[in-house]
Amino acid sequence: MYVVRGEFYLDFDFVDSWKEELKLMNEGKVGRPFLFPDSFMKWQAVWHQFVDYRGLEGIARKLSKFNLIPEYDDYTTIWYRIHYMKPEIALPDYDDFDVGCDGSGLKTNNAGHYRIYKYGERTRKKHLVVIITANTRHKLLDVEAYIEGNGPSEPRVGIKHVKRLVRKGKKIGKYYADGGHDSNDLFVQLEKLNIEPLVPVDINASPSGSDPPRRKAARAQFRLPSGPGRWTFHDTKERRKRMQKRWRKSVKHGLRWPATEGIFSSVKRKFGENCVSRKKENLIAEAVQRFWAYDVICSYAQQKM
Repeated sequence: MYVVRGEFYLDFDFVDSWKEELKLMNEGKVGRPFLFPDSFMKWQAVWHQFVDYRGLEGIARKLSKFNLIPEYDDYTTIWYRIHYMKPEIALPDYDDFDVGCDGSGLKTNNAGHYRIYKYGERTRKKHLVVIITANTRHKLLDVEAYIEGNGPSEPRVGIKHVKRLVRKGKKIGKYYADGGHDSNDLFVQLEKLNIEPLVPVDINASPSGSDPPRRKAARAQFRLPSGPGRWTFHDTKERRKRMQKRWRKSVKHGLRWPATEGIFSSVKRKFGENCVSRKKENLIAEAVQRFWAYDVICSYAQQKM
């Protein structure tokens, strides 16, 4: 799998459909026509995770010199076509799956650890928050990014992603997430969509309060009866922790790891966790491209295998 992923960087299949793709792109276009197809620009966008824009021009020049591509693009073309690109995540062919949702952060400060340790951080820059939704087969489905403190909560983004998938005809069975997604609105929305929420509720959650969907989840996780009884006398935090731990094991809550933490770990190890952009919109585009690029490489390897 990892070897096949490496073949992507030198796969020039887009050359075969270069002229046909340009013809479709320029059909009915007003103004200067496109000179390079989107497939070529997306291929360069993946390379951009390792190489800067001028380096991409140098690579394109050599490929053109070796007659591997029809012509090369310059720095300006590459910058305008890639800089703000936020490609759409390709969905899998199958329609039934379980999903997981979680968020993580990317650094907006390129200072090394030693420099921060030695001289401190004069101005603390906010992190870039990235929230992804993926299925338990390690396939990315949706991604959203925003500057820390300037975006919606993880549960709200998760609901938006799920509704978008349902509108596209995907049938979701279970929704895996950590305790950060414990909100009344999330449980209510998932019940309307007939999706089973596998989200740990707060250890102090009341089984007789809040909205009914979250109330039922609390009773299931802490193994409490639905009606009034004498269970309150014996119900303690220690007991609830034990019951919730058993619940996690019974519902296989660990399946959320390949859907979320596994992708975060892979992307950060492969492409790093430092962003080089400065403007807000550029940071967001850079984050989306980073996760999209990883998904493209993985999908390529799966198709080849």
